[in-house]
Amino acid sequence: MNVEEFRSGLRAWLDEHDLTPGPDHSLQGHMQQFARVSRALYDADWMRYGWPVEVGGLGGPALLRAIVGEEVVGRRLAEPGPYSMLEVLTPTMIDYAPPELAAEMVPRLLRGEEQWCQGFSEPGSGSDLASLTTRAVQDGDNWIVNGQKVWTSYAQFSTRCVLLTRTAPGQPNHEGITAFFVDLDSPGITIRPLRTMHGVDEFCEVYYDDVVIPASRMLGKPGDGWRLAMDLLPYERSSCFWQRIAYLYARFDELIKETADIPAFDGHDEYELGEAYLGLHTLRCRSRITQHRLRDGARLGPDTSVDKVLLAGAEQRLYDTVRDLLPGTLELQDVPWRSEYLYSRAATIYGGTAEIQRNIIARRLLDLGKE
Repeated sequence: MNVEEFRSGLRAWLDEHDLTPGPDHSLQGHMQQFARVSRALYDADWMRYGWPVEVGGLGGPALLRAIVGEEVVGRRLAEPGPYSMLEVLTPTMIDYAPPELAAEMVPRLLRGEEQWCQGFSEPGSGSDLASLTTRAVQDGDNWIVNGQKVWTSYAQFSTRCVLLTRTAPGQPNHEGITAFFVDLDSPGITIRPLRTMHGVDEFCEVYYDDVVIPASRMLGKPGDGWRLAMDLLPYERSSCFWQRIAYLYARFDELIKETADIPAFDGHDEYELGEAYLGLHTLRCRSRITQHRLRDGARLGPDTSVDKVLLAGAEQRLYDTVRDLLPGTLELQDVPWRSEYLYSRAATIYGGTAEIQRNIIARRLLDLGKE
């Protein structure tokens, strides 16, 4: 099956099956809707394409699953945030988990039976991931974990977590880090949601107090945590972007509809819309290159920082345009545009700050040195 046949078949299937979200637009409602959509797509095999047969997939290039995300999120059948965790954490499990563990767990995630989260950031480390202090100490066939994570997306809805810990405190920062796959119902784990300025408790603090993790749940070997993180981060800036771009295009179309009948629409307004569209189109062109590199078996690296910078710019430009073309809407009305605008302010922070991304581009792609 070629790409266009796949897309046509998926579109026809989506047209025939009503997966329209219900009236609950809360975060919990979004999570339940994503689980519902995932289950329907998995049972009809669409969610299995692009994943290895060894973990319940049907094979084929990663581009196929990018198309699924694009169609589902572009139709507003699921929100991009929950969908992104699937695209980020599934490849990590496939690459680093023991094969039998990946074969057991990945189908649960793909079918929407479980949601997973990513325990990387800490209160004292910020964007400096190598300075994390959550400790894991070996105790026979187990590891005992103590520490705190923050900005853990969807932890309160998650069954399991890909967790970074420090297992060799005496080694240089990035060399003593080890990853585990943790059951979040384990004794000693406390999850506290954080409500952000856009009014949604998407992020959480997660506390680990003498949490026992079996050695069989280690991802990779002791000390592989930094390598896992460096392999994971490009997925945050590649495959999961494709469906987020579809979401932003859908919102751009809504903005066009809402501004179509504005009497005072002038050349400056058209220029702003054109700038917003140009930002989205540039981002999509760059992301398309990344998707095709994945399809061809390339291993992504620092080049995906370009994708992240373009995403942040395009997202903020779109919502700045909303603010300018719908004056008073964001300030005075309780509409989705308001919370989305506030969330877009974090686009230059989440997934690695804009400053960090530009430093990576300068040093690792352009070889401009540390200064």
